[in-house]
Amino acid sequence: MLRRNFLSTAGVSIALPFLPSLGWANPSSSREQENSISPKRMVCIGNMLGFYPPAFWPKLTPANSTDGLTIHRDFTMGESSASLAGIREDLTIIQGLEHNTKGGHFSIHTFLSGVRQIDAKSMPMGNVTVDQFAAEATSGRTRFPTLTIGSETGIHGGCQISWTKTGTRVPPIPGPEQLFKKLFVQTDASQKAAKTDQFKLQASILDVVRDEANRVERKLNLQDRQKLDEYLTSIRDVEKRIGMRKNWIDVPKPEAPFPAPKNKNMVEDLPLLYELISLALQTNSTHIATLEIGGDFNPLDLGIKGGYHGFSHHGKKQSSIEALIKLETYQIEQFTKFVERLSAMEDETGTMLDNTMVLFGSGMGDANSHTNTNLPVVLAGGGFEHGRLLEFDSKSSHRPPLTNLFVTMLQQFGLETEQFATSTGTLRGFA
Repeated sequence: MLRRNFLSTAGVSIALPFLPSLGWANPSSSREQENSISPKRMVCIGNMLGFYPPAFWPKLTPANSTDGLTIHRDFTMGESSASLAGIREDLTIIQGLEHNTKGGHFSIHTFLSGVRQIDAKSMPMGNVTVDQFAAEATSGRTRFPTLTIGSETGIHGGCQISWTKTGTRVPPIPGPEQLFKKLFVQTDASQKAAKTDQFKLQASILDVVRDEANRVERKLNLQDRQKLDEYLTSIRDVEKRIGMRKNWIDVPKPEAPFPAPKNKNMVEDLPLLYELISLALQTNSTHIATLEIGGDFNPLDLGIKGGYHGFSHHGKKQSSIEALIKLETYQIEQFTKFVERLSAMEDETGTMLDNTMVLFGSGMGDANSHTNTNLPVVLAGGGFEHGRLLEFDSKSSHRPPLTNLFVTMLQQFGLETEQFATSTGTLRGFA
């Protein structure tokens, strides 16, 4: 395609748009503005090894089913998911959905995209993940379009939770030390100068691309000229976005709320990472964040001898299952505390949780059998009706793909979209 060729030839990386930061949010003063509207926010948390199904899934009481969907309001949380009972009315558990992908560990990275990276070229939007899709469509709202957090070590080379539509993995922020610096440490003069030079280079590249487009225009037929016009319109949009990015160079970051931390290990760092994500949302530094808990989550840091990956392939060995449940219980407890934190934080029109959808789950259904079916999915906050478990019948011909949930989330985020990856619409049962 003409647009793709130009971008590839010129080496242009289209930057996401920015606007000046509002700094720290002030809920009390914001509420005095009668017409103020809270921004929509999205946080997605993934686990690379899934959750032991018998301990994760709640115990259900029989209920009536309609077209392969049963909505449960009477259920008891599982052993590892017991802490979710404390935020039950703020979340929905979804059972029976998947992306119809295979590959075990090699399909975990599809959790937020529904598309394997090796299949990305055959899809119109590649294997872009829901967080990156949302960020591309929300221009100039925050200093950072998204924050991707995870390890660069562990299974398959580290964090693979976020992907762009070009099939490129988004490199993660590896720990609380780096995340704190990104959010609160001010940019020095040399860094500002380097940023300015970068913007000048990007503008120069766009000039070359535009000149080349104008040069070939007279050789094109009517149809290709229309494509070229669309392309030049996108170039003008990029120029505007570069201009908005420049506005951030001299805008101070929010004041640090506590001294800079040091990285320890994923187990000890996890509560602090959640706290920093909540602060990033509260200060309007970003409206979108992802966090992946991967193979660097070391059981020894919880006083458990053995390897996390090995425990996930428990082979029905009781000691391994017990260790696995302890690891997963800790992770779900930290997620619960994060949701509780957002529920206690106020913004312009209510609580942070009211306007923040928090997705929690995994691209792995059962690590012991290497299956990517019946993925564990929990969605909290975001203004949805909650306090329910949606059970989709895996044998029903009406069962939707998990990507339908992403369409629902994107629409709730404020985007006018009817399609995402393999979706067939919005997710039934959600309101």
